[in-house]
Amino acid sequence: MSIWDSLSGRKQTPGPDAFDPSSAQDATSFLSEVAIPDPSRLHPLAGLNQETLDYLSLDDSALDELPGSRSVLPSRGWSDDLCYGTGTTYLVALATGGAWGLVEGLRKTPVTAAPKIRLNAVLNSVTRRGPFLGNSAGVVAMVYNGINSGLGVVRGKHDASNSIVAGALSGMIFKSTRGLKPMMISGGIVASIAGAWAVTRKAFF
Repeated sequence: MSIWDSLSGRKQTPGPDAFDPSSAQDATSFLSEVAIPDPSRLHPLAGLNQETLDYLSLDDSALDELPGSRSVLPSRGWSDDLCYGTGTTYLVALATGGAWGLVEGLRKTPVTAAPKIRLNAVLNSVTRRGPFLGNSAGVVAMVYNGINSGLGVVRGKHDASNSIVAGALSGMIFKSTRGLKPMMISGGIVASIAGAWAVTRKAFF
């Protein structure tokens, strides 16, 4: 637009390249489905047949059919029992050992000691007792589940007798390098725990 047109108030005819506000895009044009994908397609299991995944749906025909084998969780055999039993026992023993170390560290450290010293003593006790008890119980549980599953296959059923015998043998094997007396004590303790678990499982499951 020239200076004369500005002073006279004359309006200039828009050219072919002039901006037309009616042709401007609104918000819906860039918020459409093309710009933003469907959130369901971003799921890790998108496009998979979830009915065929074993950890989502466990086929009843694949479960262990031996009498007395059904427990808290569905089991497909000795491998599932080994994983569930060993993992659960390890975690429970690890937490118990950590609590034991916490109490031990607080008792051994004087009340008048500096906070950093008390914290260091507690952490040392927790890291010493927790992994020790967790690893020991995990090894015993691994041997126990292996023997218990073997007895179940041989006898054709899972019952309290299998659990008690497996507990006694696994406890004795765990302390086999310490002599006869520690072997008997360890076998009796593990057999008692296994028998209590078998009775509890039978009563509630």
